Amino acid sequence: MKRFHIHLIVPCLLSGVVLGIVVTYVWLNPGAAAGSSGEGAHDGEERRSDAHGTEGGEAARGQAGEVHEEHHVALSKEALDASHVEVATAAGGELEQSLTLPGHIVLNADNVAHVVPRAAGIVRRVDKYVGDDVQEGEVMAILESRELAEGKAMYLATQQRLGLAEAKLNSAEQLHAKQIMSDLEFLARQTALTEAQIDFKAAENKLHALGVSEEQITELPAKANELAIFELRAPLAGTVIQKHCSPGEVLGADAFMVADLSKVRANITVYSRDIARVRMGQKVQVRAEGLDAEATAVISYIAPVLDENTRAALARVDLPNEDRRWRPGMFVSAQVEYGRESVRVLVPIDAVQRLENKAVVFVAEGDGFEARPVVVGRSSATHVEVVSGLEPQERYAAKGAFMLKADLVKGAVSHEH
Repeated sequence: MKRFHIHLIVPCLLSGVVLGIVVTYVWLNPGAAAGSSGEGAHDGEERRSDAHGTEGGEAARGQAGEVHEEHHVALSKEALDASHVEVATAAGGELEQSLTLPGHIVLNADNVAHVVPRAAGIVRRVDKYVGDDVQEGEVMAILESRELAEGKAMYLATQQRLGLAEAKLNSAEQLHAKQIMSDLEFLARQTALTEAQIDFKAAENKLHALGVSEEQITELPAKANELAIFELRAPLAGTVIQKHCSPGEVLGADAFMVADLSKVRANITVYSRDIARVRMGQKVQVRAEGLDAEATAVISYIAPVLDENTRAALARVDLPNEDRRWRPGMFVSAQVEYGRESVRVLVPIDAVQRLENKAVVFVAEGDGFEARPVVVGRSSATHVEVVSGLEPQERYAAKGAFMLKADLVKGAVSHEH
C-alpha cells in the first residue's frame, strides 16, 4: 500500500513544478505571448497578402503582356531589310468590279479542217498520224481510186479529140479558101471543134472537182500509168488531231482532222442573272486551275439565245496559243470586268490575312507590326476594300504579310510551351 502512494505522489509533484515555472514566466513577461502571437499572425497575413498581391500582379501583367505579344511582331530594321516584307502607305483607289464565270477551251472552228477524199478509193499508204504537224498541201495518204482513174482517162481522151478537131479545122480552112470544100462541110468541122472543146473543158473541171490540181493535170500525159493514184493533201497547216484511215481500207468519208492549235477559243457560261453585266468587247482574264497559264482577251461573241437546258448564254473569247499551253477540253475560269468604283482604302489582297477567324492587316508600329483586325468589303482578283480598321496614310505590310502571320503563330506556340 505504501508503494502505491509513492508512485502516485512523484508524478504529481513533477507536474506541479512545471506548471509553476510556466506561470512564473507568463507573470514576469505579460506581452511576450500576445506580441509573439500577433506578430506571427501579422507576418503570416503580410506574407499571404504579399504572395496574393504578387501573384495577382504578375498574372495581370502576364495577361497584358500576352495580349500585346499576341498582336505584335517585333522586327528590327535589319530584319525588315532582309525579309520579303514590303511596307506601303494606305490609300484609296479604283476597285474593278468583276464576276468569275466557268468555261472551257475549244478548237477555233475557223481553223479546223476535215480531210475528206474527193473520190472514194482504197488506202494504199498513210503518211501522217495523230499528233503530227503538217503543212498546207503536204501529202497525208495515198489512195487508189477507180473514179479518179476514169476521170483522168476521160480527160486524156478529150484532149486527144480536141487536138484532132483543131487539126481538121486547120485543113478545112485551107480547102475552104480554095473553094474545094463546101460551106456546109466547113461548118461541120467548126462544130466538131467546138464540141471537142466543150468535152475537154468538162473533163478538166471534173478532175478539179476530184481534187486534182492544175499542176497535176499538166503532168497527166507523162504519168498515164498512175491514173488511179490519188494524193490526199492537207488543206491547211496544223496538227493532226484525228485519224480514220488504215492501209487496205475503202475510204469515202473523213480520213483526218487537222486543226491549227496556235489559236483557240474559250467558251464561257454566262448565267441568266449575270447577262446584264456581260457585253461585247469587255476584258476577260482567263485562268486554268493547276496550270501556270493566264491570258487577257476580250469577248468577241455572245449567243443571242439561252441554252434550253442550262438557261445560260454562251460568250466566246479568242486566245493566242503559240506555246500550246491551252489544250482544247481544258476547264478554265474567266473573270469578266464590268465596271470600276472608287474606294476609301484599297490594299493588295495578300495584305489581308486570317487570324483566329478574323481578317487582319499588319500595321507598322514601333519596332514591328501589329496584327490589327479589319472589316473588308468588295474585292477583285488583286485588291480588296478595307471598310474599317485601317486609315489612309497608315503604313502596313503590303507584301509578305503571310510571313508575319507565320512568325506570330510560331511565337504564340512557343509561348504556350
